[in-house]
Amino acid sequence: MSTIALVGNPNCGKTSLFNVLTGARQHVGNWPGVTVEKKVGKLKHDGQNHEIVDLPGTYSLGAYSEDEVVARNFIIKDKPDVVINVVDATNIERNLYLTTQLLEMDANVVIALNMMDEAKARNIKIDIDKLSNELGVPVIPTIAPKKEGIKKLVSKVVEYAGKVKQKRANISYGEELTNEILSLKSSIEESAATIEYPSEWTAIKLLENDKYMLDIVNEKSGFKRTLEHLNESIKKVTKLIGYEPEMAIVDKRYQFIGDVVADSVKKEQNYNQTTSDKIDRVVTNKWLGIPIFAAMMYILYQLTFVVGQYFSDLLDEGMGALGEAVNTSLTNAGASEILTSFIGDGIIGGVGAVVVFLPIIMVMYFFIGILEDSGYMARAAYVMDRLMRLLGLHGKTFVSMIVGSGCNVPGIMSTRTLESKKDRMIAILINPFVSCGARLPIYMVFIGAFFQKKAGLILFILYVVGILMALIIGKIFSKTLFKGETSYFIMELPPYRLPSFKSVMLHMWEKAGAFLKKAGTIIFAVVTLLWILSVLPFGVEQYSEASALGKIGAFIAPIFKPAGFGTWQAGVGLFSGIIAKEAVVATLGMVYAGVEEGAKLTAAIQSSFTPLTAFAFMIMSLLYTPCAAALGAIKRETNSYKWTIFAAAYTFAVGWVAAVLVFQIGSALGFN
Repeated sequence: MSTIALVGNPNCGKTSLFNVLTGARQHVGNWPGVTVEKKVGKLKHDGQNHEIVDLPGTYSLGAYSEDEVVARNFIIKDKPDVVINVVDATNIERNLYLTTQLLEMDANVVIALNMMDEAKARNIKIDIDKLSNELGVPVIPTIAPKKEGIKKLVSKVVEYAGKVKQKRANISYGEELTNEILSLKSSIEESAATIEYPSEWTAIKLLENDKYMLDIVNEKSGFKRTLEHLNESIKKVTKLIGYEPEMAIVDKRYQFIGDVVADSVKKEQNYNQTTSDKIDRVVTNKWLGIPIFAAMMYILYQLTFVVGQYFSDLLDEGMGALGEAVNTSLTNAGASEILTSFIGDGIIGGVGAVVVFLPIIMVMYFFIGILEDSGYMARAAYVMDRLMRLLGLHGKTFVSMIVGSGCNVPGIMSTRTLESKKDRMIAILINPFVSCGARLPIYMVFIGAFFQKKAGLILFILYVVGILMALIIGKIFSKTLFKGETSYFIMELPPYRLPSFKSVMLHMWEKAGAFLKKAGTIIFAVVTLLWILSVLPFGVEQYSEASALGKIGAFIAPIFKPAGFGTWQAGVGLFSGIIAKEAVVATLGMVYAGVEEGAKLTAAIQSSFTPLTAFAFMIMSLLYTPCAAALGAIKRETNSYKWTIFAAAYTFAVGWVAAVLVFQIGSALGFN
């Protein structure tokens, strides 16, 4: 079985091609950073299996971000049999920079020249044979969504997987640079220490001032002579050509690309403005961009309620009927009162309280999938970049926030695309403020109880509050904990496309599946634990304040009294939310079912909260300590328990202060 790596710039259609080749159920996004780890799939061809590894989308193979290091290390260390380099046919010059680096790595490259239909629409004429000859690698034109060129691409890739690497074009660095590269290569090979990277490629990276490679060489004492040689080479090249070798190498790569494109690509100088260009004149306008984005989100949340609430109500009635039927059956069968309580109140009352919101979650992610697949979400990141820079934040921080609106864990992981440590740390620490799908059931319960007529508006306000809080805290961190210059945000906007129904549905089912999986595992485990605590110590009334569960809640409750919801039930609910946010609703479904036998959760909420305290509770749920999975992601990305504990503590403080302010100010204004 051969191993095939898939590599390309963000927005080149790489993930779409991966889905076509493997049939994998994987979300396709239209912004940089959606692929933060390599993903593996199987390609079947002529009865044989081939492993395809989808590497992070990246503009180069330097060492400026973890994505770049992941991609290049896999190619050099794991040595895949073939590397499919996906190139956007509408932007060949920019995409070929990555190709030149693959050639330098001596990878066995096959180019998938993707988006050929869009190149044709822009009157870009590409001589495939000339392009292939100039680069010295096979070039196969493709249109991934339409599966055009896929069979030919697969045949060529499989053919090259079993062959010795073909002769490819050599990039000329000029006599001065070439001499120093070869001299430094010899010095590396003669060193007392060894290195797992190719010596010539290592020499180029060292002359490029590649920090990752410099750190590796510096750590090994046997490279002392090589480092001395490197310093001499840098001085010599700088003196001979007038500037440092790092810039000279980049310049030579672009010179090579320019020669290749000049011979094989012809562009119509005055092509008509595309539909994407015309739309972008409005949606990315300096003054209209952010209001349009806000309006799109408001409409999305309104539609979520209009379409999703009906199905959610039906499911709620079904769960209620199921609970009654199960209780009746167990009682008639002579089951013990404890078992009946566990299944009826615990499993159905707890897990069921979460599951009833599945239709609303599915509807919301269906509409978000349409926005993503159409290319609009990339524009959202672009228009927000101006605001982000005003706050001292990197534009890609908002990309991670968009990803985090589905789940904070991938949002935190997507910060790997940020080159600066300062930018990464800020993005990681503020991402939990972005309202994720797991919080949606909490909002639905309280909105359903108090704000039915303004459901879409309240949900929109909550999401806006989360984003604004993230931006405010990010600004504070950039001026205090992480001082330093903010780097610039550069991204290419993909053309608008009609959303693929299959892609949107896969996106929706992916999110819904993750929600159901969590309901069946983590939420079930939490519900079981809480149910056990509700019956201990034996002899006390279940779900009473005298139970172990009630005592835990009573211990926590005074903390939230200034916010207006200082009951033991609310305390236990928020406590369970640190394990998983959906568990808040599952917990409330259990404890209120026990207190008010037969009452619906909504009715119980209405008797225990007011509209003001309900809103304060939602603000607390939005902003306080992220779930255990998100905290685990923070630990992995920062490699620090200190920052993980800090994230847990400071977000709790922010949530508590915000909830208290909402309640106290609201009370002073007479809203209570």
